[in-house]
Amino acid sequence: MVNKGFVLWFNEIGKGDVSLVGGKNASLGEMISKTKIPVPPGFAITSKAYWHFLKENGLEEHIKRELKGINTKSVKDLEKAGKSIRRAIMKAGIPNDLENEILDCHKKLSGVSGINKPLVAVRSSATAEDLPNASFAGQQETYLNTSRKDLIEAVKKCYASLFTNRAISYRGDKGFDHFSVALSVGIQIMVESHSSGVMFTLDPDSGFRNSIIINASYGLGEYVVKGVVTPDEFTIFKPTMKIIERKLGSKERMLTKKFGKNIDEKVLSFLRDMYSIEDKDVLKLAKYGMSIEKHYKRPMDIEWAKDKNGKIFILQARPETVHSNLNSNTIEKYILEEQGKLILTGHSIGQRIGAGTASVIKNVKGIYKFKAGEVLVTEMTDPNWEPIMKKASAIITEKGGSTSHAAIVSRELGVPCIIDAIDATRTIKTGENITVDCTEKVGKIYSGILKYRIDHREIENLPKTKTDIFVNVGVPDESMDASKLPVDGIGLAREEFIITSYVKEHPLHMIKKNRQKEFLKKLSEGVAKIAAPFYPRPVIVRMSDFKSNEYAGLKGGVEYEPLEENPMIGWRGASRYINKKYEPAFRLECQALKAARDEMGLKNIKIMIPFCRTIDEGERVLKIMEEEGLERGKDLEIYAMAEIPSNIWLADKFSRLFDGFSIGSNDLTQLTLGIDRDNETLSKEFDERDEAVKRSIKHLIETAHKYRRKVGICGEAPSNYPEFVKFLVECGIDSISVNPDVAVKTKLMVSRAEKPK
Repeated sequence: MVNKGFVLWFNEIGKGDVSLVGGKNASLGEMISKTKIPVPPGFAITSKAYWHFLKENGLEEHIKRELKGINTKSVKDLEKAGKSIRRAIMKAGIPNDLENEILDCHKKLSGVSGINKPLVAVRSSATAEDLPNASFAGQQETYLNTSRKDLIEAVKKCYASLFTNRAISYRGDKGFDHFSVALSVGIQIMVESHSSGVMFTLDPDSGFRNSIIINASYGLGEYVVKGVVTPDEFTIFKPTMKIIERKLGSKERMLTKKFGKNIDEKVLSFLRDMYSIEDKDVLKLAKYGMSIEKHYKRPMDIEWAKDKNGKIFILQARPETVHSNLNSNTIEKYILEEQGKLILTGHSIGQRIGAGTASVIKNVKGIYKFKAGEVLVTEMTDPNWEPIMKKASAIITEKGGSTSHAAIVSRELGVPCIIDAIDATRTIKTGENITVDCTEKVGKIYSGILKYRIDHREIENLPKTKTDIFVNVGVPDESMDASKLPVDGIGLAREEFIITSYVKEHPLHMIKKNRQKEFLKKLSEGVAKIAAPFYPRPVIVRMSDFKSNEYAGLKGGVEYEPLEENPMIGWRGASRYINKKYEPAFRLECQALKAARDEMGLKNIKIMIPFCRTIDEGERVLKIMEEEGLERGKDLEIYAMAEIPSNIWLADKFSRLFDGFSIGSNDLTQLTLGIDRDNETLSKEFDERDEAVKRSIKHLIETAHKYRRKVGICGEAPSNYPEFVKFLVECGIDSISVNPDVAVKTKLMVSRAEKPK
């Protein structure tokens, strides 16, 4: 240890030194000394130096006097006390012995790094910062590209940042005594960043543990952290270490260094249209993230940079503090009970709903106008906004990604937030009543105060059932939430929902425009987003089952679709796949599923063929699939929907072609009874409980089981009719797949039905 313990090199410290060097510096030291993670060299000015600075300048009494009895809910009180303390700190001098040690270590840093007169990053590291139960979310300051002559002033600025309005407010709210928190300062060689960003070793929105989320943009990482830019985003699936989703961010601006100064620059348009890092960089970062998480034994929030020579460095690593501390035995779900006029959309954070009067504030100087319970609408936030963020019923920002300041703080506060809501400050007016719905990935802002409810579901100690309980998942963004349920897998993932929400164009139209790769990418990533959260639980993906009128509704679809009187029993399912007109599109679907299974490693995907009328159709479909690398039997199971009477009465022959069946009870009911299910008069009179339908189901299960084929059902009837569940269990059905909101209820009904009489 150096004299008086004022300065320690990173390689001299570790995670046991938080009280001395703060969470941030302790973590850097830990990575340097205990792992092979590349971290820029540096040293820490310890908390002892901070107390020495306060004592030598007689600042302790001044601070105590200003903070005595402070109301942390009052912006004016915070401003008055904070300003007085910060001014006193900046006027004070750094003691000579401390200043000499700092400058001496900076000189040695030149030798360690091989850089003459190195520029450094000066980062605050609070002694209570980045602990498992608290995230200070950038409350203390960081100063980049700092020269030797500005170093001492930057250290004082860090000390002063311990008493910003938001830092005083946060400590008060969390119950931290202001004198139980000290400040260490990290001095670290600057990385000349070509690109940089943030990485979470879980999904920061849903808390899904098997994902790594990486945000990346050009230049220094401050713009990603502060939400100035919408960055690129990559999702990596941990069990296979494959990229399962890429989102191109707008990346309009970047912070870079020129002539030793931080310069704000516009990103050239051709660079904005490219990803800021390559796939190999993404995977290297993910590997570092896994190593760091393994070392700390918990999910981590990590900042990184890639230099101009292509080398990647880890700049910070701290525990993730939101999802790691939640009770996993209770699922909370917000449900909007009425619809309103949609004003805007964006990226949702927090999976909640909030409503109130909008307060549009374009500059932090206007936060005094904000009243508790209002909806904050602004361009972006930084730590200076936190005193009012905690009072908001919801937050809306025009910029930022899922790892920006607004996103991180709103998650911690439990406040619903929509980021990247373009032109929000112009579209929404102060005084306007609005509702912010963050229950889906696409956040929605509605006009008016809409009704909503909160459901709480306890999932602990649920009974085990012999019958598998699956869920139906449509939109990919729903899968992570559904995966938390006590279910055995996905019984129905509809490809058409993925095409509608991700692809949005007719596949033949895209083929004509020579955009097959785009179709493959979007469909394979959509399928992967559904399958990954459930891995290794089985996920049955049904190939597209659009009717001709639905296909015509896709962009470019009218050119390729016939006008049918009754599309429900028209050109759909297997008959479409083997038709020469549509076959090229079906082959693309096969290639997309092969990519999800083979390239992304999601072997839990099973495939299901809908509306297969005849044995010949089934054989021809399987032949095309085999030609595209989807061969049944080679670690791949292929199922058929059982929704046509021919599937029931030829179940023995279909069992030779397929590995199992999933009963589509809606279609089976209408085709067994000759009902148009869209006819309101008739549809109210008949349902799956009709004797003819029940006999069909019983026959299918008995026949399929003779051939050791599994049978499930994926309609709504089991969740609607308890007596129908009892019938299915008595028939020996293998699985029941329902919508996620009734999965727990259905599991309990099945458990009761399975109990011996």
